[in-house]
Amino acid sequence: MFFSPKEPVNGFTLGAGPVLVFPTASDDLLGTEKWSAGPTGVALKQQGPWTYGTLAQHTWSYAGDDDRDYVSSTFLQPFLSFNTKTATTFTLQTESTYNWNSEKWTVPINAIVSQVLKLGDQLIQLKLGARYWADAPDSGPEGWGMKAGIVFLFPK
Repeated sequence: MFFSPKEPVNGFTLGAGPVLVFPTASDDLLGTEKWSAGPTGVALKQQGPWTYGTLAQHTWSYAGDDDRDYVSSTFLQPFLSFNTKTATTFTLQTESTYNWNSEKWTVPINAIVSQVLKLGDQLIQLKLGARYWADAPDSGPEGWGMKAGIVFLFPK
């Protein structure tokens, strides 16, 4: 982040900076084949075991395959998390994208449970969640899905 005030603003921690998107999809159906960039920002607040806020960004394409559509999209990720004393986290969030060219939303709603564990000296976070597609273009995903992940943690 390029901007993050030292002190919270009205209790919210803020950050802002650039977002860069590189055309690295392994299949044409999975990516735009465009280089894109734009602003990103985050505002979050922690109150006891609760964390809530939103991440927002917008990207415009500036280079890439001329045969592919120009990119102009907004990404919004509001989130609400509850952290237990045993390092288990329950999260409800969306990862919504609005395509300004097609004027269509893609809105997955995610309910995720994660746990921090220690393997030897390495801290990791394991995540598993359910995903429901509340809205998507006609050619987009629908119904229920799953989200899983592993994150290696390197605290200071």
